[in-house]
Amino acid sequence: MRTLLLHCFLLSLIVVMFSPSLTKRQWTSLPKKCARADSEKNRGQNVRIVFWNVENLYDPYDDTTTLDDEFTSSGSKHWSYSKFRKKLNLVAKTLIATGGWEPPAIAGMCEVENKYVLAKLIYETPLKSWKFRVVHHESPDARGIDVAMIYRPEKFKLLSARTFSINFPFDTTSQTREILMVKGLMFDTDTLNVFINHWPSRRGGYVESQPRRNWVAGVLRKLIDSVQSVNPLSNIIIMGDFNDEPDKESIISILGAGDKTVNILPNRLVNLMFPKIRDEGTIKYQGNWSILDQFIVSGSVFQGTNGLKSDFRDAQIVRMDFLLNEDIRYFGSKPIRTYTGPRYNGGFSDHLPISLDVWNVSH
Repeated sequence: MRTLLLHCFLLSLIVVMFSPSLTKRQWTSLPKKCARADSEKNRGQNVRIVFWNVENLYDPYDDTTTLDDEFTSSGSKHWSYSKFRKKLNLVAKTLIATGGWEPPAIAGMCEVENKYVLAKLIYETPLKSWKFRVVHHESPDARGIDVAMIYRPEKFKLLSARTFSINFPFDTTSQTREILMVKGLMFDTDTLNVFINHWPSRRGGYVESQPRRNWVAGVLRKLIDSVQSVNPLSNIIIMGDFNDEPDKESIISILGAGDKTVNILPNRLVNLMFPKIRDEGTIKYQGNWSILDQFIVSGSVFQGTNGLKSDFRDAQIVRMDFLLNEDIRYFGSKPIRTYTGPRYNGGFSDHLPISLDVWNVSH
């Protein structure tokens, strides 16, 4: 009980840092999260994983090999070092709050420019107290944005990391982000395979861009098959901004990640965001919420057959009040973006983070 009270106090303190004048509804929503954690205390030891599209986490320096000009001091966004520092601190403080009362064990991210911005994030923000480490590789994306992962080595012991480039046979000039595969030990004994994704955008039209996402889904499916061919019970967690909803062809038909939970085999994939597709979202466009950011797990993780377990109740869209403001045009709320077109908002991201609790059920 004492631990639960400490959890609630610290969570409340973090939120107050962003919202000094909380409403009654905002205050009463905090204990619900704490109560949920307390009701699950009998499920065993757990860690939290977060994924977040951090929306253009660029440094202010020009990279002549990429199209990053707008995020420089002389570019159209007038991106300065002070704006960059503010963005880093907003990302750091959000990750701490997202973790509950401490940062998550693993944070997957996309739309980060390079290892330099990640080093600044983990060494020169409030995250420095937790001694995070970085997994990153420069991708061939034309805009210079990559996927990456930061992790706490006392929670996740890195074994290996690889990236897989995407080559479209039908469009050899198009370049996109790589798939990042990270393998490590959770709870010191259980091997976990993590895949971090940022699939091609819908730029140019949804139908026109769909073949690119379908192709990446096929590449990811082959990678999953290769892991499961060695061990069908492999613990796999897939996360990312897929630029497709959970019920689209790329996710359902090609990747093979559905909502089936009856008699599921350990080597199948389950999309943990399915229960949320009717009334929730991670990004809002023209008044409509969509779940583009998702957690997908192997059947072995869903069933807890190989030491680690996560199911639908463990996956959450992080809707902390300080990440949102009023949507005057379309009503309701919307994420506070860094930019809206050319206008600087000084916000967090156009995407909300998602979180996943992973439980140790090996004993």
